[in-house]
Amino acid sequence: MSMTDPVGDLLTRIRNGQRARKDSVTSPKSKLRARVLDVLQREGYIRGYGDEEVGGHEGLRIELKYFEGQPAIQHIARVSKPGRRVYSGSQELPRIRNGLGITIVSTPRGVLSDAEAREQNVGGEVLAEVF
Repeated sequence: MSMTDPVGDLLTRIRNGQRARKDSVTSPKSKLRARVLDVLQREGYIRGYGDEEVGGHEGLRIELKYFEGQPAIQHIARVSKPGRRVYSGSQELPRIRNGLGITIVSTPRGVLSDAEAREQNVGGEVLAEVF
């Protein structure tokens, strides 16, 4: 079966895993998913991730992070969807929770957080918001 929104699927797996208090979740492997996980790891929302063989296919094992029993990610949502793409310039990138959260942006220089995109003065497709 074909998947129409792989990033949305990744975010949903993380959200569901944290609601179920799992230590880790698995996801099919792709370059875009790995780059999104790189941003989440750099910003401290997940402990890490690694490659894993899942049912004969390559996958990613995502180590979820908790702080004092609460998930490190309080909210994770897809912004740009297959039916409605959302693009933003470097200066118009949304600030989540007055700078306490991050926006994940796909730019010509790779997948970056909103702060990194502003610093490099690049805009792009707003993939997700996290806080």
